[in-house]
Amino acid sequence: MGRKIAIVTGTSSGFGMLCAVELAKVGFEVISTMRDLDKAEGLLKCADDENVSDFIRLHSLDVTSTESIDRFKEYLDGIGTVDVLVNNAGFALGGFCEELTIEEYRLQFETNVFGVIAVTQAVLPFMRKNRAGRIINMSSISGKFGFPGLSPYTASKHALEGFSESLRLELKPFGIDVVLVEPGSYQTNIWSTIDNMTINKESPYQFYMEKLMKEIESGKTGHGHPLDVAKLVAQIAGQTKTPKLRYPIGKGVNRSLLLKTIFPWMWLERGILNKLLK
Repeated sequence: MGRKIAIVTGTSSGFGMLCAVELAKVGFEVISTMRDLDKAEGLLKCADDENVSDFIRLHSLDVTSTESIDRFKEYLDGIGTVDVLVNNAGFALGGFCEELTIEEYRLQFETNVFGVIAVTQAVLPFMRKNRAGRIINMSSISGKFGFPGLSPYTASKHALEGFSESLRLELKPFGIDVVLVEPGSYQTNIWSTIDNMTINKESPYQFYMEKLMKEIESGKTGHGHPLDVAKLVAQIAGQTKTPKLRYPIGKGVNRSLLLKTIFPWMWLERGILNKLLK
């Protein structure tokens, strides 16, 4: 059909679903992956509403499963080319470090870090052979700025940032671009994880969690629409000639990053804790 091929992981909802549709709208044939294809109804409806259903292929992919990755590699062999990869699959684990298990931290990293690496390794031979390609990793403001009650997620996104920096340098000689998109708070954002957390009345962190949830709830009215992020991804994928490494997006994100750059951490720490614990 003459369309370039884009792969998007984690497309059952949120950023991934909208990215798949926006990429199809700007001229890509999209391989839209998710762990459970029974959850594709929202994506299919959105694609139908935008008249791009013919340009979206569904494929089952669990980024944490070696067997699933191997099957995906075989599928890609049959296609023979990949032009864009959007590593979007991920989740957020909320809670305080003392009360989380090492297994929970490992699960967070399996999806948000090792899953990204595994899918990236699957597509790199095609991009390197073509000496062209674009890898867009969905990071977060949490990849640049820590926040209490989200240490597993924050740590995984910091790891993703470091991986992407190194990967970009490795792949530049082959004509492959690596890009980080760093959203702030959006309506499909990771804060829903904390919304659904049960506050343990016996926890020494109960007061802290209650304050944190109150602050998050009060900030929801300022959350952006995820379509803005999807449109940015589509622009980077198909229209930006020489993309930057990082694209922060969202209300207050650039301000937060600037403050971290120019002020000592102790000042920022004092401000965060005063706001949360006042």
